[in-house]
Amino acid sequence: MTDAPPPIRVLVCDDQALVRTGYVTIFSAQPDMEVVGEAENGHEAVQAARRLRPDVVVMDIRMPLLDGIQATRHLAGPDAEVTSKVLVVTTFNVDAYVYDALRAGASGFLLKDAPAAELVNGIRTVARGEALLAPAVTRHLIGHFAQHLRPAGTSRTAREDVVRVLTPRELEVLQLIAEGLSNAEIAAAMFITAETVKTYVSRILAKLGLRDRVQAVVLAYRVGLVPGMS
Repeated sequence: MTDAPPPIRVLVCDDQALVRTGYVTIFSAQPDMEVVGEAENGHEAVQAARRLRPDVVVMDIRMPLLDGIQATRHLAGPDAEVTSKVLVVTTFNVDAYVYDALRAGASGFLLKDAPAAELVNGIRTVARGEALLAPAVTRHLIGHFAQHLRPAGTSRTAREDVVRVLTPRELEVLQLIAEGLSNAEIAAAMFITAETVKTYVSRILAKLGLRDRVQAVVLAYRVGLVPGMS
């Protein structure tokens, strides 16, 4: 019998008390999650995250004192003192917000009208180090903003640099990631196991100095690895 993994430590940040209460109720009911704190603005979120070291911060965008984008930059940006994975959850499906959230270092983006099960799964996805974008946030949107986004840890973005670093199979996996496929879908497309895909993804992130799949998607678009992109 193996020991169960530790619960995912979640920090909830939203300026509406009713929303925070709803989140806490939902997350606390999950056997693999623990809500370690709440914050009602970005400033409190940054302070709490540095103190509590959560695995995932659920972050609203529009808040007083310090908004969610700025708070995300403090927690997940390249200059963050203590890094945290951030899942942005907002009522605003605005291209600029998605762009700013991803540029600030967010690992995921969901809308508040998403079902509770999708939100819970989103936390698990981000905690695993995978990217999560709401269905409404399309590949076209990422491609539209890709040229403006610079993933942390990558200064050389020419196609030949990436091709030289990765093996042909890793390159194929990166292209499929950028097309929005999940690990299971990649496994089916390449006729390999999901565990093998996970290994490939880890190697790709390590070799390219990327934090998560969001940055991998952005980089793939920027260097023209996605069909239809130059």
